[in-house]
Parts: sequence; structure tokens; C-alpha cells
Amino acid sequence: MRRWNYERHEQPLLSRSQFLERLAVHWGAALGLVLLALGAGMVGYHATEHMTWIDSFLNASLILSGMGLAAVMQTSAGKLFAGIYSMFSGVVFLVVVGVMFTPVVHRIMHWFHLESDD
Repeated sequence: MRRWNYERHEQPLLSRSQFLERLAVHWGAALGLVLLALGAGMVGYHATEHMTWIDSFLNASLILSGMGLAAVMQTSAGKLFAGIYSMFSGVVFLVVVGVMFTPVVHRIMHWFHLESDD
């Protein structure tokens, strides 16, 4: 069975080690998405507000985590970028949570289905 294929309802539950491998792949993908979004935010703040890289990191990570801005935007381009990046970050948050918990939810639902067949 390939890693990205989920077992069908008539197939047995994955072993614990296979499940942990699937979970690690999903969490790795989620981490990659977060790092990609963080990098995009850093580049955007650096380009639009001429912030240092560390200040760009701070602002991008705070927006991505839902905490809000650390600095007041001074330029119109920076304000537009901050607004768009905030909306983008909300979508990234939902996607990352979905990617991280899909294997767990699938395993629970598959287990309940196997139990109901007995």
C-alpha cells in the first residue's frame, strides 16, 4: 500500500507503526506548508515595509499564528500586504489543521466502521 492511499472500509486497520509513519508524513507536510507561508510573509514584509529580516519574521509569525501585528504598517503597500497576508494565514491555519488531523480522524472512523461490522 502506498503511503498516500488510505485503506478502504473492507481493509484491516493499519498497524501502529504504519499509522505513526502516516502521521509523521502528514505532520511533515503541515510543517512544510507553515514554513512556506512564513517565508512568503517574511519576504512580503521585507519588500513592502523594508523591515529587517528578524522584524519580518516576527510580524509574519505573529500573523500566521493569529496573534496580530507587532508593528504598525507605515506604507499603503505594507497595509495591503498585511491585510491580504492575514486572510491568507487564516486559510493556511485551516488547511494545516486539516492535514494534521486527517490521519487521526480517518483511523477513528475506520475503527468504528470495523467495530460496527462485527
